[in-house]
Amino acid sequence: MPIRVTCPNCHTRFSVGDQHAGKTGACPKCKGSITVPKPTDEVIIHAPELEAGAKDARGKSVLKPIARKEAKFRPNVAAAIGGAVLLCLALAFLLGRNRADLGDSLAWIMGAAAVAVGPPLAYGGYAFLRDDELASFQGRELVVRCLACGAVYALLWGVYSWVAYQLWGLEIGSAERLEMVQVAGLVVPLLGVGAFAAFVSFDLEPLTGLFHYALYLLATIVLRIAMQLPLLPGMGSG
Repeated sequence: MPIRVTCPNCHTRFSVGDQHAGKTGACPKCKGSITVPKPTDEVIIHAPELEAGAKDARGKSVLKPIARKEAKFRPNVAAAIGGAVLLCLALAFLLGRNRADLGDSLAWIMGAAAVAVGPPLAYGGYAFLRDDELASFQGRELVVRCLACGAVYALLWGVYSWVAYQLWGLEIGSAERLEMVQVAGLVVPLLGVGAFAAFVSFDLEPLTGLFHYALYLLATIVLRIAMQLPLLPGMGSG
């Protein structure tokens, strides 16, 4: 195997046979003295191992990297959500035209609607607002998180109505007006709780979590408008 030699005087590079290892001779160019290195003096640089960690008897890695799964946009899911939204709007419009005949059932219907639209809106908001740099939630775990987040969002509507009734006697579907300070005192804490629920459910940033809850709040307000109700309870008749 040829030995690579570099002249220390003129820096000329050339090769000599391995039989000259350890011998001293003259450089073919500048005639300076050169000592041919022995094979044991050579520095061998090994290529870095591509796979670190535990290996089997044949030297192959027994560890596999975790494959990151990207959450892709699914047209069929988007179409299903869009159809459900249109159906909810149509039902809300029909209920609004007959709300005088519903009586006390109106509160239960509104509560059921708030619960029903929660998980789909939680999923849609997460698909739109999630951080692409982080691994997305998938499968059953995503379903559970959407159900939990949607339930909390719906519960916040119940908290709003319960506090408004306890403090100011506001009934469901009532045309009674509250002061804007009172409405703000109800809405602002709920925005904070909703943002925290989005953070716990989907690891969203606080501001992103606020937008996530605001999406649900806006969708349910649109349903209230379709039912010819005020934007928020206590804001007067629709």
